[in-house]
Amino acid sequence: MTMSVGGLISGMDTSSLVSQLLQAEAAPQTALKSRLTKTQTAASAYRTVNTTMAAVRAAAESLTATSITSARTAASSNPNVTASASAAATKGSKVTFTVTALASTHTLATSAAWTAPGDDVTLHGPDWPITIYDAAKNVALGTVSLPAAPAVTSLADAAKAINTANLGVSAAVLSTSDGYKLQLTSAKGGEAGALRIVGADEDPLTGGAHFLETSPAKDATLDLGGGQIAKSGTNTFAELLTGLSVTVSTADTKPATVTVGSDPAGVATKVQALVDAVNSALTNVKTYSSNAPGSTATLKGDFSLSSLAGEMLQAVSSAVGADGSPAKVGFQLTKDGKITFDKAKFTAALEATPELAQRMIGGTPAVTGPPAVAAVPGVATRLFDVAKAASDSTTGSLVALANGKDSLVKDLQGRIDSWDLRLAKRKEMLNRQFSAMETALSSLKNQSTWLAGQINSLPTG
Repeated sequence: MTMSVGGLISGMDTSSLVSQLLQAEAAPQTALKSRLTKTQTAASAYRTVNTTMAAVRAAAESLTATSITSARTAASSNPNVTASASAAATKGSKVTFTVTALASTHTLATSAAWTAPGDDVTLHGPDWPITIYDAAKNVALGTVSLPAAPAVTSLADAAKAINTANLGVSAAVLSTSDGYKLQLTSAKGGEAGALRIVGADEDPLTGGAHFLETSPAKDATLDLGGGQIAKSGTNTFAELLTGLSVTVSTADTKPATVTVGSDPAGVATKVQALVDAVNSALTNVKTYSSNAPGSTATLKGDFSLSSLAGEMLQAVSSAVGADGSPAKVGFQLTKDGKITFDKAKFTAALEATPELAQRMIGGTPAVTGPPAVAAVPGVATRLFDVAKAASDSTTGSLVALANGKDSLVKDLQGRIDSWDLRLAKRKEMLNRQFSAMETALSSLKNQSTWLAGQINSLPTG
């Protein structure tokens, strides 16, 4: 590395001169850096718009995956009973019942107690190894032995051995007023999870006296009337009716009635979410691509973005086959290029003519025939297609544009780095040249001084 002390002999500020020369020669690199910043900003802008288009895609998909007219609600007359209904549930179906029992999970604890968790587990029964039985089926789930080391196996070590065996039982050390006990809990709820723990000192058929039941293996039970009973190992009854799941929280003598209904408000909320997502995407497109006079938008006049906005607006405004304009179910375009949605109008249409609302939103599937009939996409289907074409992680147009900018950023950064090396070498060369000049000037000055001395020493007469 060359060091220089500027202008000691020449009187010139050579350091400043080198800086000015390098600044002039770095003009191409400065242009590259400016282009790099703009390219990075453009990539970020494409990704921001892509995020909003992905939101449009998700919102649209929620309205195309299933028939919107099949959306269901479940209402319970008892606050201690909650219910949910899927599209498979039948509108108007209901069930009445009384909750006679809640589910509980079988839990056992040793009858003996230890002074501390670290005490030797063999001080009290059962004798080891122990065998864990499925009491409901009277089938052995497996045997658990104490570890060979350490020499004294503690209560905590025994619990760990049971858990490691993975027999559908969890073990823990229980602290009680009598001392510490070994507690075992079934992984299954209800009657199907009943356990029996037999020590090596007990008869396999009748053993189990070393453990006491602290929580019974009990199913949740519903009295449906007419001698009909429903049972569940948990407090949730899946598919109590087709598509209807019920969860109970309290045993109650008061009957509960659960009724399945349609869910027009829920569907309208989903459609509103789709409209909001589209408007958000339109706002982002306008922000980043505005071509208005004086606009400083990052992607000013970008054709791909303006086309995307046009496709979304067309998806909402174009007629849906023979059913006509989506305005029939509450969609409208505004003068500033946004979408409005009349929730009340849509809900009324969904209740009065559900088939029309379904076709407007989800479209009509193709019919193979004969005669064959082509599919007619609805508003949500069309928006989904537009959003997917833009935001798909593999084939999306916005993803491709952002990735293209990333590639350009990489190329520009490489060229900038090359310029750094070039300018560093140029600086080193200039410093050497000016240093050589200073050295030469110093030599000339010394020679001049010597000559002047020689001349002055010559005889004058």
